[in-house]
Amino acid sequence: MRVALPAVVASHRHAAPAVSRNRWLRCLAAALALLLAACSGSSSPRVGGGTPAAGPRVTVRLGYFANLTHATAIAGVEQGIFARDLGSNVDLKTAIFNAGPDEVQALFSGALDAGYMGPNPALNAYVRSKGAAVRIVSGATLGGAFFVVRPEITSAADLKGKKVASPQLGNTQDVALRRWLASQGLKTDQQGGGDVSVVPQDNATTLDAFRGGQIAGAWVPEPWATRLLQEGGGHVLVDERTLWPNGQYETTVLVVATSFQQAHPDAVARLLRAQVDANGYVNAQPADAQRVVNAAITRITGKALPDAEVAAAWANMTFSNDPAASSLQKAAADAVSLGFLDLGGLDVSKIYDLQPLNAALKAAGQPEVAER
Repeated sequence: MRVALPAVVASHRHAAPAVSRNRWLRCLAAALALLLAACSGSSSPRVGGGTPAAGPRVTVRLGYFANLTHATAIAGVEQGIFARDLGSNVDLKTAIFNAGPDEVQALFSGALDAGYMGPNPALNAYVRSKGAAVRIVSGATLGGAFFVVRPEITSAADLKGKKVASPQLGNTQDVALRRWLASQGLKTDQQGGGDVSVVPQDNATTLDAFRGGQIAGAWVPEPWATRLLQEGGGHVLVDERTLWPNGQYETTVLVVATSFQQAHPDAVARLLRAQVDANGYVNAQPADAQRVVNAAITRITGKALPDAEVAAAWANMTFSNDPAASSLQKAAADAVSLGFLDLGGLDVSKIYDLQPLNAALKAAGQPEVAER
């Protein structure tokens, strides 16, 4: 931006009478102040980073899991991508969860503003609030969940009378497990009864229980599925990809509290820029991303994963910003059939608000995604 200086400044090479020198200096100072103000007002943040426009400080409280299926969030935080893209007037605070239902409670209580979770807890939050509390604003990870069982289990019939695990009651893997058992004619209930006893528990506990022979199997996300295979000696009974059209299903989505989105739309827009940049890093530098994510999981859980396990699990996932919105109806129908949801006439497709994501994708030169 060009600013015209007063004529007296432009002609400063000529001698000025002593009586006018002070007036000349005052004009020069005013012109310089005007020029600096104009230049600072013309600056704008770049996509994926930069300094935000001046305004009140905002805190973004973000939740995610110490799972490889949350690699986008982990890598984005560890590499400073979120901090950079959110900008200097936004404080980022993070919290680690084991599964989605607990994270939903944190959103409802106001302890979180946004979180990475499975689609089923997001749906539950949407329905419980009659469509008011949350919106899915991006995808993060497709695939990466398996039903791993002990060597002697070779069919669904072998599971009758056995105990199996999931990460948490009503989470995405829990719903998938119960729906598959039902399709095989095996009944379950939310109290752990039925033909097959489903015991929701922490993933680390599941690994120990599997190795100790206390459970016959578990439907879990990566890296736990690969750990059950390589450390527990199990085998895959169900690859969840076989249950979805074209093998595509969402394991991790990014959810934002609608109250936060309405109050701080710029912070949400920047959060989506960070999501796009973080997935860009994960996909462009997989070896480095595996190292970064594994180091973070080691710090959080106290146990390092062998590099071979991380690489094997990584191959089972696709890191995508597309939330696979077309698969939502099946996820909702499965949860309804199991008694986890009562839609009450809600149009669950309206859980999506992908406009900020599509703006970030467009700015990054990437294709936009559909809400249906």
